[in-house]
Amino acid sequence: MSAVKYNARDVRFAIEDFNNPGTWVEFRTATGGSGEGGINTFTKGHAYEAADTTVFGSNGRAETQNMQEGKTLALQGFRLIDPDTGALDPAQALAEAQAARLGVDSLVGFRFAAPGETTWTVWTNATFQLGEEGGGNNDKATWACTVTRSGPQTTAAIS
Repeated sequence: MSAVKYNARDVRFAIEDFNNPGTWVEFRTATGGSGEGGINTFTKGHAYEAADTTVFGSNGRAETQNMQEGKTLALQGFRLIDPDTGALDPAQALAEAQAARLGVDSLVGFRFAAPGETTWTVWTNATFQLGEEGGGNNDKATWACTVTRSGPQTTAAIS
């Protein structure tokens, strides 16, 4: 079969539970997680740091080489709270708790997969930083975080 477009809403995202390493909690999307979807937008970012390698022999034409590559993944959507208990959605709660951790404790696993993929893309070490949340008079409250990869990525089978 040839490659086809896929729905952004069907991409899956999960955070590793820092209290139970190896346990993954999925963010609620259209098909991922359970119950009403919270995440409705994601943006994968790429950052590069390049070294200037221009020399006199370059004849006035700039030369560079990529020396460092960085990846981020921003998640945005709605803040989900259980109206009976006041508990925040489990994945959002983990992300908020993780964002408050510092130093080596600020690193935790994150993974994501597009529909039809048989493996997760795994960022074994990632940091979480919360984004803006809020809303207006006739809005649902929003929620956002940015995940930044630290070190290399790997893969794991989707079970």
